[in-house]
Amino acid sequence: MKVIVIGCSPAWPNAGGAQSGYLVEGDGRLLLDCGPGVLARLRKDNGGWPKVDAIVITHFHLDHWGDLVPWTFGAAFGPGRRLPKPELWLPPGGTDRLRALGGELSFTNQLGEAFELHEYDGSETFSAAGFAVTPVELDHYQELTYGLRVGDGRRMLAYSGDTAPTPRLADLARDADVFLCEATLAEPEPAERGHLTADEAAGAFAESGARRLVVIHRPDELPLDPSLERAYDGLELVL
Repeated sequence: MKVIVIGCSPAWPNAGGAQSGYLVEGDGRLLLDCGPGVLARLRKDNGGWPKVDAIVITHFHLDHWGDLVPWTFGAAFGPGRRLPKPELWLPPGGTDRLRALGGELSFTNQLGEAFELHEYDGSETFSAAGFAVTPVELDHYQELTYGLRVGDGRRMLAYSGDTAPTPRLADLARDADVFLCEATLAEPEPAERGHLTADEAAGAFAESGARRLVVIHRPDELPLDPSLERAYDGLELVL
C-alpha cells in the first residue's frame, strides 16, 4: 500500500498548496477527500484526468469536498468522459445533501455522469477500490464527520479527517501502520471544539499504538515540534 499526499492544507490553503486529498494505491486507487486544488494536482500527475477507482468523503466542509464540483463538469463535458466513473462514497444523508448543493451551484445534472453515488452508513466496513474502509464517527463542531481506517489485509492506514479531541480518535488509529492526523490549532478553541492541537494529536497517537504519526491539516504559519513528522503536498508513504 502506498499513500500519496495530494494536498494537506487546512481550511485556508497554505501558499501554493492544495486542500485535503490523500491517494491510496494498491490493487486499486482510492482518494480520501477531494478539497480545492486536488483535481488540478491529480490531472498534472495522471496524464490529463485522474485515474481513480473510488473517492470517499469524510464530511461536507468545503476544504474536504470542493473539487467534486469541477470534477463533475470535467467528467460530463471534458476529458473525464473517456474514463470509467469512480465510485463516490458519501457520509449518511450525503447524496441528498450533494444534490441540494448541486441545485444551488448548477452541477446536479452532471453528478450521475461523473460518479457512481453511494453512501456509507457510518457503522459498517465497506469495500472501495479494493480496500476495506471502516468509518469512525468523530467530533467536529456540529458537522457529521468521520475518520477512516483503510486496509488491504496486510497494512492499515488511519485518516482523521477533521476532529476535536475524542476517545474515538485513538480507536480510529488503533495499531495502524500510519496515522494521518490533523493538528490545525496552536491552542484549543475556547468553546466548541472542532480541531486538534499538535499535543492532542500526539496524545491520541501515543494512546492508539499506531506505528507512525504524520501531522496533516497544519497551517504553514504554525511551527511543529521537530520530533513530529509534518506532511507536505507530494509526500509518498509506503506502508
